[in-house]
Amino acid sequence: MTPEQTGKAYDSITGLWTRPEFNSENGTSSYRHALAFLPSHLLNGTHFALDIGCGCTNRFVPIIEDKKLVYEGVDISNNMLDIARKSLPEHTFYYHDICSFNFPKQYAFISAWDSLWHVPLHQQEALLVTLCHQLEAGGVLMFSCGGVDEAGCHTNQAMGPEVYYASLGINGYVSLLVDAGMFIRHINYDQYPEQHTVIIAQKP
Repeated sequence: MTPEQTGKAYDSITGLWTRPEFNSENGTSSYRHALAFLPSHLLNGTHFALDIGCGCTNRFVPIIEDKKLVYEGVDISNNMLDIARKSLPEHTFYYHDICSFNFPKQYAFISAWDSLWHVPLHQQEALLVTLCHQLEAGGVLMFSCGGVDEAGCHTNQAMGPEVYYASLGINGYVSLLVDAGMFIRHINYDQYPEQHTVIIAQKP
């Protein structure tokens, strides 16, 4: 599946995130943990955060803004962004495939909660290297991934439409980040025994 096809799939299921029973706390503790690694010089109100695959709930915005970062979101689902923009019309949201995104600036914090795994496997390595380069010194990268042993990809229809998932494997992610000059700050199988894994890394 292409990122555009993934975006169309998400366009059809926005209700999964707007229904009352959606767990609005999902991922919030990981964001707080990741943001805690930021040095004080990046928390003076002039630095930016980019939320990749930001979706429509805006639930991470107050957590990020509590650290005096300026929030920006990017997503490949137009319908998700329509909802997000209606809720926060003064904020910046980009409609774009992150793999071809023209980053407008460097960021103190870059996050990708339950979104990186939709990036085609053959594009994930280059994207992650780019994200590391787009961080300011001392900046933090946090993403969730499939913490499997080997790299691979598959599709399923667990949410309704067919959706693509891919992972470089836990060692693949760690090796790539180390080679990119990053420090690994935290790895957590936060929904064990499921393979859902959170990785936090920091730029020197």
